[in-house]
Amino acid sequence: MAGQSDPSGSTFTAAELEFLAEDETVEIVPNMRMDTLDFICGQYEKLTQVLEAERDSLDLFQPLPFHYVEISRLLFDHARDDIPDVYLVRSLIEDIKDVRFHKIGTGMEKLAGRASAIVLKHISAMEVNIVRPFTARALETFYKLDSPEMLPDSERGAVKHSQVADHGQRRPLRPNR
Repeated sequence: MAGQSDPSGSTFTAAELEFLAEDETVEIVPNMRMDTLDFICGQYEKLTQVLEAERDSLDLFQPLPFHYVEISRLLFDHARDDIPDVYLVRSLIEDIKDVRFHKIGTGMEKLAGRASAIVLKHISAMEVNIVRPFTARALETFYKLDSPEMLPDSERGAVKHSQVADHGQRRPLRPNR
């Protein structure tokens, strides 16, 4: 699938991720008011609470379904009439997505600033898809810098010349007889 949209085969399009998200199990919440219920899979939290928690924590991501972006888009496209306050819900989802994408960008800036690692727990499929090309290119660069045989001949020669220090005229270690 990734190979169809991207010749390098490293990223998925939004449509391909939506296709994969269609296999995700979705729980339908009845249209009635009641107290919070604790289920086996976790506790249902309001989107405003998730948004506030995302904004409060600069480094941590709130646990959300892996395909929350794609599932929400499918629901907005095909079940708009069944979602009360659909524009508010869509706005909250977009705000959550924006805050999370900002966190990812901040993490990438830390990585560029000589950080040894960043932790990306609880990120979604769409977020992984955004990070993947950068990560792949960075790892390729690290690999090339670590193994000179991977560099083209022209670059390899430049690297060898730059590593040789010129200490002036050399003396022979043994006297010539």
